[in-house]
Amino acid sequence: MTRWLTEYAWLPEHPEPTPDVLIEATGGRITGITPLAAESRPTAGVEVLADAVRLPGLTLPGLANTHSHAFHRALRGRTHGGRGDFWTWRDRMYEVATRLDPDSYLALARAAYAEMALAGITCVGEFHYLHHGPDGTPYADPNAMGSALVEAAAQAGIRLTLLDACYLTATVAGDPLVGPQRRFGDGDAHRWAERAAAFAPTGAHLRVGAAIHSVRAVPADQLATVAASANDRDVPLHAHLSEQPAENDACRAEHGCTPTRLLADRGALGQHTTVVHATHPTSSDITVLGDSRTRVCLCPTTERDLADGIGPARRMANAGSALSLGSDSHAVVDLFEEARAVELDERLRTRQRGHFTAGELVTAATVAGHVALGWGDAGRLAVGDRADLVTVRLDSPRTAGVPAAGAFFAATAADVSQVVVDGQVVVRDGRHQMVDVPAELATSIAEVTGTP
Repeated sequence: MTRWLTEYAWLPEHPEPTPDVLIEATGGRITGITPLAAESRPTAGVEVLADAVRLPGLTLPGLANTHSHAFHRALRGRTHGGRGDFWTWRDRMYEVATRLDPDSYLALARAAYAEMALAGITCVGEFHYLHHGPDGTPYADPNAMGSALVEAAAQAGIRLTLLDACYLTATVAGDPLVGPQRRFGDGDAHRWAERAAAFAPTGAHLRVGAAIHSVRAVPADQLATVAASANDRDVPLHAHLSEQPAENDACRAEHGCTPTRLLADRGALGQHTTVVHATHPTSSDITVLGDSRTRVCLCPTTERDLADGIGPARRMANAGSALSLGSDSHAVVDLFEEARAVELDERLRTRQRGHFTAGELVTAATVAGHVALGWGDAGRLAVGDRADLVTVRLDSPRTAGVPAAGAFFAATAADVSQVVVDGQVVVRDGRHQMVDVPAELATSIAEVTGTP
């Protein structure tokens, strides 16, 4: 058994952090949560429990990064010159995509996932569509790129839900994949389903899910095949949705409806589906998403970086869609920033303050993300759940003088001091225990970009 004595811990159903909580775990599961009585609390620097590891600061459940494209990490700081939009950024992204193979992808993803661990992320949802060789020819193992991601997460010490994405066409009108896009495609949804279903990697850190890249990339008459494959395998289904107005316009022109309505009519929405971005839904779309209990993953930093816009987060939550968070293109890997942005962007959009409580933002960053990724036993400091603990300093330049309840509005990823995943210490004193993160990021990015 391992025992931790937290200075503060954010417990389920508590509106504010609880001081002096003893957390016990065995076999990677939490077996005890005990808020110490006032008379038992540590005083004058004396440890009441000598065998417990003291965790100074605020301890949170593990954070879940619901939406990641690991190879986009190589683009950070390289796409900000001049003007442009999502579509011009996408051309730069394709340049990186053409240079990756299973070995270089393993190295880059290992470093990217280790960076996530440093930021307090204990589980990541990898929206994976980089399937085949650069010209579209499958590798000898048609799931070699997915296997590289599975191994990368294991080496970085975090859990992974590999969301194998169906990507078949270049436009809503069905134009064929060309150039770098060819390596994304399987020909049709049936062949995608066969390849995805045949991928059965092992590892306690792993779940395999499914994804519809977007209504641009999967023809309307094949959406139901992807949804049925996910349903038959009882795995999460994710989809990019209404990221740009151009996507909505093209879908209306081709099908006479919004992307949300198209997915709904093809059976792709529901409580096991998470749509990503949902930046430009109509009022009726919001109702459809909420009534079906479809989940929504927001990626505010990427949505700002690509000039996509600000989605109606509060309206979607009020309608019944549980919100989670993702770092997407990894312009920043910091779920504290992503969570704050949900509130702050809503203030910009409405010119009013106070839309989300700290507790709601913690839920989005923790349990809601884990559920969206198929890990219903994670994301809470509760008996029976996975022993994932993320401790944030309260004495840094950013958090000094901030009450524990306000730390989620003040802290950054740089304030994470310790990360425990399934009972194992992955980050201690702000340092990853298995990966030299800065060095490996620099080396792997230089390889795939061809620049120092």
